[in-house]
Amino acid sequence: MAARGVNLAGDDQADRNAHGGVHKAVYAYAIEDYEAWREEGFEVEPGTFGENLTLEGLDPNTARIGDRWSIGSAVFEVSEPRVPCFKLGVRMGMPTFVRRFAQARRPGTYLRIVQEGTLQRGDAIEVVSQADDGLTVVDVFDIYFTRRADAAQLLEVPTLSDAWKAWARKRVG
Repeated sequence: MAARGVNLAGDDQADRNAHGGVHKAVYAYAIEDYEAWREEGFEVEPGTFGENLTLEGLDPNTARIGDRWSIGSAVFEVSEPRVPCFKLGVRMGMPTFVRRFAQARRPGTYLRIVQEGTLQRGDAIEVVSQADDGLTVVDVFDIYFTRRADAAQLLEVPTLSDAWKAWARKRVG
């Protein structure tokens, strides 16, 4: 499939303000995280959380904002964690699931497309570069859910999206 513009071919987002755009072109979630959910008794399978890229062998939660990955001929940059809305609770048939999702600290990550290309199932994922400083995906996620007093740290991450920086500025005041 082609990774072009702001999404993967055939996976356009209807509401790019909330669910897509440059910083949310691809949502990656790990098969290992699905296994953890199943161990907790949840009936989940790849795609349950709305990702359009399911990873194996690479933890998207511990990636740093700004890390770059090569998959097929495309290059992606880790941009921000997923923060789910109430619709995930509806999908899971559990109104409190968003809170449970936050407690699990397995948000997955959004990626921006840095180099357009094609990828296919089974392609190896190569970490092309790692951000030397900055926060991990789960660090940003934790700041949003449980460490809001640390919001100023988000302003120090150069590759974090403008939306996240605006949120942090409001918190810092």
